[in-house]
Amino acid sequence: MIGVLVNTLTVLLGSAIGLLLKKGIPERVSGAVMVAIGLCTVYIGIDGAMSGNNTIVLIVSMVLGTIIGTFLDIDGKINKIGQFFEKKMKKKDNKTSIAQGFMTGSLLFCVGAMTIVGSLNSGLSGDNTLIFTKSVLDLISSCMLATSLGIGVMFASVFVLLFQGALVLAAGLLQGVLTDSALIAEITCAGSVIIIGLGLNILGISKFKVADMLPAVFLVPAIYYLFGLIPISL
Repeated sequence: MIGVLVNTLTVLLGSAIGLLLKKGIPERVSGAVMVAIGLCTVYIGIDGAMSGNNTIVLIVSMVLGTIIGTFLDIDGKINKIGQFFEKKMKKKDNKTSIAQGFMTGSLLFCVGAMTIVGSLNSGLSGDNTLIFTKSVLDLISSCMLATSLGIGVMFASVFVLLFQGALVLAAGLLQGVLTDSALIAEITCAGSVIIIGLGLNILGISKFKVADMLPAVFLVPAIYYLFGLIPISL
């Protein structure tokens, strides 16, 4: 769990630095930074999505996962957490939504190839190398994100701690299942497709409820092994 704790602290530190820098950065610059972050997020998503080899597994996992997530209203619940922080902070500036910062930060830091593979490596073998690498990237990302979306990004560190911590613990409990590199590639692919949706949201192109798609990542192992019995790969 040391890797998860380090990652949580880097998000806190990066966000704090971003909040300090925010006061001296013009709005047009922060807006341009958000576009850059959005484009990089889309790139990260596309790069990770290319790791998958079975389109059927991706489609079925995404469809069923989104149905489950929509019924559970995961997106709405995460937003409510952000809105809770927003009320507690009693922010004076209505231009920046704490809920938006919390949602964007939570998904950007927790849904992706490095999060999934890094957490699995940590839980399966105690190797925190990838999480430490991700922590450095999150330090920079949280700093840049906080300059545009404010303190909500800092609160996303709580989600990082809980989500990645759960993945590490789950990996330790499921050592016999999560050792197939092809399966990990499919899990990474599903998470990366969700990241693409997040990037489009950051760019203002769409308003996808990407958090409702999160169950897809956890459905991939079951769908993978089910379709593994059928000799079909697209």
